[in-house]
Amino acid sequence: MFRRIAVTAAALLAATPALAHTGHATAGFAHGFAHPLGGCDHILVMVAVGLWAAQLGGSARWMLPVTFVLTMVAGALLGFAGAALPGVEAGILASVVALGAAIAFGARLPLAFSAAAIAAFAAFHGFAHGAEMPLAADGVVYGAGFALATALLHLSGLALAALLARTKMLRPLGGLIAAAGIVLGAA
Repeated sequence: MFRRIAVTAAALLAATPALAHTGHATAGFAHGFAHPLGGCDHILVMVAVGLWAAQLGGSARWMLPVTFVLTMVAGALLGFAGAALPGVEAGILASVVALGAAIAFGARLPLAFSAAAIAAFAAFHGFAHGAEMPLAADGVVYGAGFALATALLHLSGLALAALLARTKMLRPLGGLIAAAGIVLGAA
């Protein structure tokens, strides 16, 4: 099982661009929906949110994914409005490493702190896309697709955690996510 996860993670890293924050299509819902599926940083973070939420259990299972999606949308609006947010790419990469590490170490932080961390990471992800969106793009339609795909990736993380519940693979998977974030940062 560990070998399969490692091979899948390596294939994902090799098959897609490290960061998918430039030159993406913004023509509508389909492009918005496809965008989170086109970059490793997106997939890793969105799935990790679901994995960590499942690992924390209780209300974190819905609070962390909802917090991410809502804050990502708010960040996108700020970016689109021309606000400044320093260190966006570093924040995005830090989100991959930090969430992977939280899963790997089984971090059991208070729910309010966990939600605040998720919100900070989501703001970076959303801001990057809002700042790059052309003025002529239909941001509402594109954003709806992006938000839906993000939520589905969170649900995938929750489902994957449920599948791995009887194994000891969740924490090693978190370690792979954190390592992938480090590799992405070095690329």
